Amino acid sequence: MKHLILVLIIGLSLVTRAQEKKDEPKFGISFSGFVKTDIFYDTRQTVNIREGHFLLYPDNISSDANGKDVNAKPSFNILSIQTRLKGTITGPDAFGAKTSGIIEADFFGNASSGLDDVNGFRLRHAFVKLNWKTTELLVGQYWHPMFIAESFPGVISFNTGAPFQPFSRNPQVRFSKTLGGLKLIAALFAQRDFTNMGPEYVFANNTYTSASVSSSKFLRNAAIPNLHFQMQFNPKSTEHLVGIGVDYKTLMPELYTVNNAKNKKYESSEKIGSISGIAFAKLKFKPLTVKLEGVFAQNASDLVMIGGYAVSQINDTATGNKNFSNMNTGSIWLDANTHGKKIQLGLFVGYTKNMGTTETLKTSTFYARGSNIDNVFRLSPRVVFISGKLDIAFELEHTLANYGKLTANTKAELADLKAVANIRALLAFTYKF
Repeated sequence: MKHLILVLIIGLSLVTRAQEKKDEPKFGISFSGFVKTDIFYDTRQTVNIREGHFLLYPDNISSDANGKDVNAKPSFNILSIQTRLKGTITGPDAFGAKTSGIIEADFFGNASSGLDDVNGFRLRHAFVKLNWKTTELLVGQYWHPMFIAESFPGVISFNTGAPFQPFSRNPQVRFSKTLGGLKLIAALFAQRDFTNMGPEYVFANNTYTSASVSSSKFLRNAAIPNLHFQMQFNPKSTEHLVGIGVDYKTLMPELYTVNNAKNKKYESSEKIGSISGIAFAKLKFKPLTVKLEGVFAQNASDLVMIGGYAVSQINDTATGNKNFSNMNTGSIWLDANTHGKKIQLGLFVGYTKNMGTTETLKTSTFYARGSNIDNVFRLSPRVVFISGKLDIAFELEHTLANYGKLTANTKAELADLKAVANIRALLAFTYKF
C-alpha cells in the first residue's frame, strides 16, 4: 500500500511538472520569407535601380548624331535577388512590456549601378518592440513613417508604387499610443540606405571641383533628426483605416563653400528645412480592398520620389555663400485588389507632379531626382494565381513621363514638354515559407 501511494505521488508530481513545462512560454526565433524570381521585359530604356529590377520611369529621349533616340530600345532580364529571409524573435517581458524583435534581409545588394555587391545580403529591417497595454515603443530600422505598412500598393513590382508612393527604410525611435480606434504616432529618425542628395567638394590638382552625391551626411550634419507625427483611425468593428501625417526634415548641404577663382574654402552654416504631409485611406470590403493616398513632399529624393532642392541664389561671390530652395512634389495613387483564394485581380493608378521650387531660382544647380520631369503617370493591372504557398503573378506596368527644359528665372518651371512611355511586362514566381 505504501508503495502504491508513493507511485501515485511521483506520478502526480511528474504530471504537474509536465503541465507546468507545457504552459511555459516558448522564446526564440522563427523564420519566414519567400523565394521570388522576376522575369521582365521593357519596351524602352528606363531609370531604375539594380539592373532594372526597381523601375522608376522611362528614360528621357537621347538623340544620336542622326537624330535617333538611343533610349528607344527594349530590355529583358531575370532576377531572383528579391528573395527574402525574416526572423521573428520573442522573449521574456521587460519593463512590464511584451518584447519582440524582427531581423529581415534580402539579396538585393547595396550598389545601385556597379556589380561590386551583386546578390549582396543586405539588411532591410532590424528592430525591437516593447508593447504595453495601449503603448508601443519601436527602436531600430523600419519603414519610414510615410510608408504606411498597413496600407501600401499591392503591386507585383519591387518598386511598391514608387515614385508615387514614399519608399524608404530608416533607423528610428517610434512611439505609438492607442486610444480606442485612434492611434497616435511620433517618430524621430536618421538616414542610411535612402538618403538625400547634396554637393561634395574634391580638392585635386590645386583646384576644387563639385559633384552631386547621395549621402546621409547632409542630415547628420544638420544635427537635427527627421521628425514625424501621424494620426490613424480604425473605425470600430471594421478593417478600414484612415490617417494623416506631417514630416519635418533639416539638411545642412555644405560645411563650407568654395571660391574657385581663389581656390579657397569658407565655413558655411546654411540649412534647408522641408515639410511634407500625407493623407491615406484603406477601405476593406468583402469582395475587394481599395487604398488611396495623397502626398505633398518637399525635398523628396530620399523617399525615392521626384524632387529634391536647388541653389536659389549666390549671396556672396567672394565666398560662394548661397541659399537653397525646396522642390515641391505632389503625388496621388489608388490601388484596388480582390480577395479570391485562387485568383486575385488588382489595379494600380498613380500620378506625380513636379510643383517647382518654393523660391524663384537665379541658378540652375539642382540636387534632385527628375528635376527635368514635369509629371509621371502609371497604370498597372495585375493578376495573381494562388496554389498553396506558390503565387504566379503577371503585371503590365505602363508608365509615362513628361520631360521638359528648365525655364530661366522661374520656380523651376519646365517648357517644351515631351512624353516618353514604357510598358513593362512582369512575370513573377513567389514561393512563401
